[in-house]
Amino acid sequence: MASFDQKLAIAKRCSREGVIAGAKAAVFATIATAIPTVASARMVPWARAHLNHTAQALIVSTVAGAAYFIAADKAVLKTARRNSFNNLDQP
Repeated sequence: MASFDQKLAIAKRCSREGVIAGAKAAVFATIATAIPTVASARMVPWARAHLNHTAQALIVSTVAGAAYFIAADKAVLKTARRNSFNNLDQP
């Protein structure tokens, strides 16, 4: 039963690292996307005519969501790979 508890603790830590990495990436992607999107919607004539507030929010939230899931997936896989190689060293 101890190995099950240990595996459960490792899985929780792995998922927590994924959530933290995903949140950091989402914040960065939101800032990196919002500034040019809002600026172009105010300055570029085509964007001013076609990108209302809903479209701008959709662009920013889509990029933030994608960044979250990509970064979280990478972090979880990295941690799982590290844990699996650690388990190979143990008899």
